[in-house]
Amino acid sequence: MKHRILSALALSTLVLPAAIVFAQDAAPPPPPSVLVIIREYLKPGKGGSLHAKTEGAYVKAMADAKYPTHYFAVDSMTGPTRSLFITGYDNFDAWGKDMAAQQAEPLASALDQANIEDGDLLAKSETSAYLYHPEYSVHPNIEAAHMRYWEFTMFVVKPGHEKEWNDLVKLYTTGFDKFPEAHWAIFESMYGENNGGVYVSINPMRSLNEVDKGMANSKAFMAGMGDEGMKKASALADSCLQSVQTNVFVVNPKMSYASDEWATAAPEIWGQH
Repeated sequence: MKHRILSALALSTLVLPAAIVFAQDAAPPPPPSVLVIIREYLKPGKGGSLHAKTEGAYVKAMADAKYPTHYFAVDSMTGPTRSLFITGYDNFDAWGKDMAAQQAEPLASALDQANIEDGDLLAKSETSAYLYHPEYSVHPNIEAAHMRYWEFTMFVVKPGHEKEWNDLVKLYTTGFDKFPEAHWAIFESMYGENNGGVYVSINPMRSLNEVDKGMANSKAFMAGMGDEGMKKASALADSCLQSVQTNVFVVNPKMSYASDEWATAAPEIWGQH
């Protein structure tokens, strides 16, 4: 349990596109206040180029409409075969206005046709919306355009144990603030299936070598906490956490509606979209 909690809290952060753009010499922006994730679970054998083709219809529709809100896609490397489509917003009102704007023609009809073709490949689809918690986050501003891998950790907090959860996170935010390379942001699930007491931390990485480096930081953190500190952390985790699960995803540029700024900043990734 100690290792799982430590790894999850030690390696998580997020900065998303939506209408966010930045110059290469500018400081990276903070994570968006609202995060919307669409999950598409694929039927066996329906991934790869088949899914990329149907998702390309959405990208083309958005590009033809010169739609201002961007999103990016990641495919699962672990866990069930699925793709996530991720968009960030300044607030929930901006999300609502974006959904309304997508009803305008000819974009609406193009998206409806894409839904029909894509739907044949899917076993399940769901949408969740999350609220950013800066007080749970450490060094959360990063250059997201350059991140090829995305690690998602889901924490399910037991009902009535929010105080222990807050205390647990504070131990890690305080301890890891001294490591400049450590970074994470945590979002609370606000809408979606089984969302009560669910928090998600996300760690974008340039390469999976960062997993190895994160483990080294974890050992240093544990040494700094000492036996008594780690016993306290373990007791808090046992008290407040119902479950913890981590999975890793890789960017799929062909299924992403990324901005030109992202393509310019990281052509090694987005030049393929």
